[in-house]
Parts: sequence; C-alpha cells; structure tokens
Amino acid sequence: MGISFWQIAIVVVLVVLLFGRGKISSLMGDVAKGIKSFKKGMSDETSTNNQDESSKSDNSESENK
Repeated sequence: MGISFWQIAIVVVLVVLLFGRGKISSLMGDVAKGIKSFKKGMSDETSTNNQDESSKSDNSESENK
C-alpha cells in the first residue's frame, strides 16, 4: 500500500488549483529569501563570535605580560 504516481499527481493538481501557479512561485521565493537570511545571520553570528574570542585572547595576552 505505497504511494503511487497517480496519487501524487492528484495531490499536485489539487495544490495548483487551490493556490495557483503564481502564489506557489511567490511562496517558494519567500522561502528562498528566508533561507538566505538565515544563512547570513548564522555567518554573522559566527564571525562575531570569532572576533570576540580573538579580542579576549588579545586581552588575556596583554594582561599576562
């Protein structure tokens, strides 16, 4: 009792009829923008953490001297 091609085709047709092609493509564009924003936020956070760690190590080296 697996999912057949016809069941998938019927679901796809119903989704396209309910939402329309334009709305689906704009929704996918919004998802892509969200993913890009998330990746940018993660890379900003990583670079900020790296800068904080390097400044902490610089401060500890100067205190040890």
